[in-house]
Amino acid sequence: MPVRRGATAPPPTTTYVETSALLAALLEQDTAAQHLLRAPGRRITSALTLAEANRGVVRARVTGRLSAAQERRAIQALRTFAARCDVVGIAAPVLERAGRPFPIEPIRTLDAIHLATVEFIGDPPQLMTVLTRDTRVRDNARALGFVTA
Repeated sequence: MPVRRGATAPPPTTTYVETSALLAALLEQDTAAQHLLRAPGRRITSALTLAEANRGVVRARVTGRLSAAQERRAIQALRTFAARCDVVGIAAPVLERAGRPFPIEPIRTLDAIHLATVEFIGDPPQLMTVLTRDTRVRDNARALGFVTA
């Protein structure tokens, strides 16, 4: 589609990657999640995502879902992912927000930290997509005005 003179390009998209979607891409070969992880735009995640995902990979090997070789490949993929995205630390304002109510309760603490991180980033909701496979995170993100995938 040709771009008209004077037309502006669409704003760059930002995708917040939550643990469930990252693990779905790595361990379950979720092609939709894999596609979104490779799509153009900025990727942001929480330091919590990296810790949870590493634990998920270790758990998958220990329970027999992954071989040692598959575990090594998954850990390498996590390192590559971390290097290619902005990682937000779990700062005091994030924890403070996570302790307050969300639109759809109850919600678990770690899910609340993900949602608080999305809000902490400060991008307008219409410019941020929350990539998740968790229904609690998805429903709350939508209730907060964010696009979900």
